[in-house]
Amino acid sequence: MNMPQQLVRREFLQKLSASAVAALASPAPRAWAADVQPSSGTSAAHPPATADACIVIWLAGGMAAPDTFDPKRYLPFEKGLEVERILSTFPAIDTTVDNIKITQGFEQIAQVMDRGTLIRSAVQPDLGHILHSRHQYHWHTGYVPPLTVAAPHLGAWMAKVLGPRNPVMPPFINIGQRLEGVGEKEELKAFTTAGFFGSEFGPMNLPYPQDAVRSVQPPPGMKPGRFSNRYRHYRRLIDAHPQRDLMSDYQQESMLRALDAAHRLLQSDERHAFDLTREPAESRQRYDTGRFGRGCLLARRLVEAGARFVEVTTEYIPFIHWDTHENGHATVARLKQEVDGPIAQLVLDLESRGLLDRTLVVIASEFSRDMMIEGVPGSSARDQSRARTKTLQESKHYGLHRHFTGGTSVALFGGGVKRGFLYGRTADERPLLAIEDPVSVEDLHATIYTAMGISPQTAFEIEQRPFYATRDGHGKPVQEIFAV
Repeated sequence: MNMPQQLVRREFLQKLSASAVAALASPAPRAWAADVQPSSGTSAAHPPATADACIVIWLAGGMAAPDTFDPKRYLPFEKGLEVERILSTFPAIDTTVDNIKITQGFEQIAQVMDRGTLIRSAVQPDLGHILHSRHQYHWHTGYVPPLTVAAPHLGAWMAKVLGPRNPVMPPFINIGQRLEGVGEKEELKAFTTAGFFGSEFGPMNLPYPQDAVRSVQPPPGMKPGRFSNRYRHYRRLIDAHPQRDLMSDYQQESMLRALDAAHRLLQSDERHAFDLTREPAESRQRYDTGRFGRGCLLARRLVEAGARFVEVTTEYIPFIHWDTHENGHATVARLKQEVDGPIAQLVLDLESRGLLDRTLVVIASEFSRDMMIEGVPGSSARDQSRARTKTLQESKHYGLHRHFTGGTSVALFGGGVKRGFLYGRTADERPLLAIEDPVSVEDLHATIYTAMGISPQTAFEIEQRPFYATRDGHGKPVQEIFAV
């Protein structure tokens, strides 16, 4: 499903738009052959779940593994330092696990590493141009765009297959990412969706955690009778929609079911979980490093209230946050101050409330970074030759800038994974390829789905063919990381 590397952004967006329009016409997706696995003809039964809820911490933009969870040789900034000698721009620090070190600035995460598993060998394909858009789409859906169908997000699969944990709570909630005014908005919207599953399985988007409560406050004077009138009016609006003829009955009804779900939430006590002011001041202070920290606190409250899948992101904006193409070291130092405490506190709070064992927390990013190589290691001898002649002249060039897909770190806590466990390894010298136990996006997804009790071979019929939870049903869970 790859496309030519020279595909321009306009063509890319046209293809994404076409798949989105096609989703409007999609009939009700139905389970494909009762989850029969085509390769063997045997039933692909769902595995027993080790987790009931999942929280994805998305460090959007490309988290450099050598500067976060996979420290290598460290050299401090020095004018005239040869670029090719730089592998990490932060020194390694000890964690609560003897054989696991991470990097300076993650001191609080270091204290909870004995609660989880660290994968150091995640790998991604080289997707050519439009890297962030395509890699983020790939990570969140398991499929490389563009496609002829709108692929559902990881959270939408959980919402569809597992249903809500609490009937009044949205099963899929997305925290911290604006979809307007941040650049590449259409690309972000393309994967932040339930795709052909329909609106009822899509995300509730909460870009500003501190304002989340506004999303669940009934309008003044909104009584059941008035809501019913609005419901009927909404149905008329759907019937009058200019794309009405493109919309299947299933997709229309899915929109209405989403409205019903929203109404139930507005009338429930669970809506108070969205109100951060109800959290004790001391607790709010521990999380409050900014929008991301407040998002972690909100995620904890929502999982407590019964949310199935929650994603918290540092937000993707081109050349901002983890998209460190300049001032890499200084930017990552600041970002660590924003994410270190809230991530560790989330793990500790889930544990203290008895929720960690059944909540899978995943910390991930679309790819890693390196000082010299972009895309597949060794793909551009010219770039590498050119880089070998470079020396640092300014501190803004000190950091891991270029995209690197050959070895990435993913951390998992709770949800049935082993405690204090290290899986996979990357080379100690450039290129920092995963040299032991590589984990593809498909296999990582299969691992997450397996923890949640979903078979990676689960498929639904769309366009008269099966569409699988992992690409073509090929994902295989990394069984070694599970505690049982």
